[in-house]
Amino acid sequence: MGFFTDAYDLFCISLVTKMLGRIYYHTPGSPKPGSLPPNVSAAVNGVALVGTLAGQLFFGWLGDKLGRKKVYGITLMLMCVCSIASGLSFGSDPKMVMSTLCFFRFWLGFGIGGDYPLSATIMSEYSNKKTRGGFIAAVFAMQGFGILGGGVFAIILSSIFDAKFKAPSYEVDPIGSTVPEADYVWRIILMVGAVPAILTYYWRTKMPETARYTALVAKNANQAAMDMSKVLQMEIQSEQDKVVEGSNNSFGLFSKEFLRRYGKALLGTTSTWFLLDIAYYSQNLFQKDIFSAIGWIPAAKKMNAIHEVYTIARAQTLIALCSTVPGYWFTVFLIDKMGRFKIQLLGFSMMTIFMFALAFPYNHWIQPGNNIGFVVMYSLTFFFANFGPNVTTFVVPAEIFPARLRSTCHGISAASGKLGAIVGAFGFLYLAQNQDPAKADAGYPAGIGVKNALIVLGVINFLGTLCTLLVPESKGKSLEEMSGENEEQQPNVGEV
Repeated sequence: MGFFTDAYDLFCISLVTKMLGRIYYHTPGSPKPGSLPPNVSAAVNGVALVGTLAGQLFFGWLGDKLGRKKVYGITLMLMCVCSIASGLSFGSDPKMVMSTLCFFRFWLGFGIGGDYPLSATIMSEYSNKKTRGGFIAAVFAMQGFGILGGGVFAIILSSIFDAKFKAPSYEVDPIGSTVPEADYVWRIILMVGAVPAILTYYWRTKMPETARYTALVAKNANQAAMDMSKVLQMEIQSEQDKVVEGSNNSFGLFSKEFLRRYGKALLGTTSTWFLLDIAYYSQNLFQKDIFSAIGWIPAAKKMNAIHEVYTIARAQTLIALCSTVPGYWFTVFLIDKMGRFKIQLLGFSMMTIFMFALAFPYNHWIQPGNNIGFVVMYSLTFFFANFGPNVTTFVVPAEIFPARLRSTCHGISAASGKLGAIVGAFGFLYLAQNQDPAKADAGYPAGIGVKNALIVLGVINFLGTLCTLLVPESKGKSLEEMSGENEEQQPNVGEV
């Protein structure tokens, strides 16, 4: 449920940005509805990602220092409070409202960031080696349902408001098309993100610390045995003397020893996640622009403010239903059969192929009759992102590092991914603009056009395919085999 909430909170903002533009940046007499100025739009879309990056590094490190469980409750409370607060963003003028919104979205992101390394680490430390990949992938796959949940909720809410507060389209009545009640719509959509988080808080506090952390990091085998007896509901004998004997593995994250053993793997997990997220987030946050460009969403002036939320949410929900969600679950069921490496390689290669197939004949795709084909191809890139690197980059870092650095290294890999997301989200806003300055969106410089932007994405996916070769395969091996933790200790500990 943590991941369901994360995805809902991160992606629901893209459903309401057009509406924020209409409510707060309306220009009287303009033929087009108001839209967020470039810098505001970038801030509103991207500030949560910046928060997430910081949260991944901080809570990842804290999870190795204090233990997974203690930190897990903190991140959840932060998410609850900030979801509600971001919906209550206040101020007398647009600038004030946007500033408070960005402030709370940053801290919301900070909490979400903590969920990444901790969820993955907790799941990997509780799982057995045969089905571990599927379990960690299933945690991540809830992201698909989060995106879907956001879309479905926005559809229901905007339909209710649209039916209750009838409004003409923008071209008929520029002022009347945005009813005062529209201000409630975006606030409710943002605040509902707190509901699933509040629901799971109780269970998070009741969950015992992972036995691997207690035994291998906190060196308390008795407590670990007790916790696991509770979870598995069977008697487990503790072997405290063995844990104390074998505790000579003390090299840190910045040591030569770490570099020698895990340097290549860390480079592999950070680079693949970085490259993937550039492609993934630029697609996800700008779906609505791509749909408008191919004529899947009518021109903004032909709709009122609330109906626009409805059409954007509908388009996003369709993509999530047809490609995003199935892709995740394909991975869940196949990851322990095919292995992480094959799935990641396949996913990156297919994304590369589909990106180029969209980019080179781009002018063919934007003809009115062909836009169904475009949407199908576009959905397929999403399907292979999720049945591929989007899930595997999350799974692998939780498996290949030693217990006392596991959550930190996962946090570093994830933060590198979020850096890619920021590059994707901000860079793309500017890159995909029309090459003719007159046709670019208000306030933006001319870009390289959607076609060239898609070519750039294809190249990025190809680089991802190459970087995948650095990542080790962890299918069917125990965490201790993967991280070589048993080799560091005396021979008699091998049997623990």
